[in-house]
Amino acid sequence: MKPLRLAIFDLDGTIVDSQANIIQAVAEVSRSLGLPPPDPAKVPGVIGLSLKEALVRLFPHVDTSRHDDLDREYREIFVRMRASPGYDEPLFAGTHEVLDQLEKAGFLLGIATGKATRGVNHVLNRHGLTERFVTVSTPDNSPGKPHPGMVLRAMAEIGVEPKNTVVIGDTSFDILMARAAGAHAVGVSWGNHPVAELQAAGAHRLVDRLEDLLHAIEDLTAPVEDKQ
Repeated sequence: MKPLRLAIFDLDGTIVDSQANIIQAVAEVSRSLGLPPPDPAKVPGVIGLSLKEALVRLFPHVDTSRHDDLDREYREIFVRMRASPGYDEPLFAGTHEVLDQLEKAGFLLGIATGKATRGVNHVLNRHGLTERFVTVSTPDNSPGKPHPGMVLRAMAEIGVEPKNTVVIGDTSFDILMARAAGAHAVGVSWGNHPVAELQAAGAHRLVDRLEDLLHAIEDLTAPVEDKQ
């Protein structure tokens, strides 16, 4: 009997092209709370962290007593954005096809994201992905990245060993999380962190195209005797 294999995906910047919306929401938080706006170029660097930590890094001079205000305002702004008629948060092209390939190859699929559970549910429902993932970890049920808690939770929930688990993400936080959990780490080049940062964090593989994921993941989880 073959062992279970698990592919855990990040959301923002890995399978969902959400960077522009996140930058817009941060700018609106600045306007709403009367704060100096952070440089938009700095926003991608914090995507993947839990929301409050990301906002604290973007607004380092805000008093700690207002951190909850930042968090609450961002969440309310994003709810309004999602309700607007022109809102768009597309999947990267080929996402459904790659998930099909992985499932056919026998992989179970999971999510580990800095997005809140409400936001995850919105994305999965919007794109018909709700039934795809057997485990979903967010800062609502696990420590935020780069802590390994999300991956450890997923592996324990499914009963999968670290050697048969692969984390796919676009940020150094994803790579560090995977490595700390003893899992394999695949970095994708089309997301929020530069490839050099993914390499420095210890990515086992780097891919430039979604269609290359299956080969990379199967290679990492192949039994040792199959690699000889």
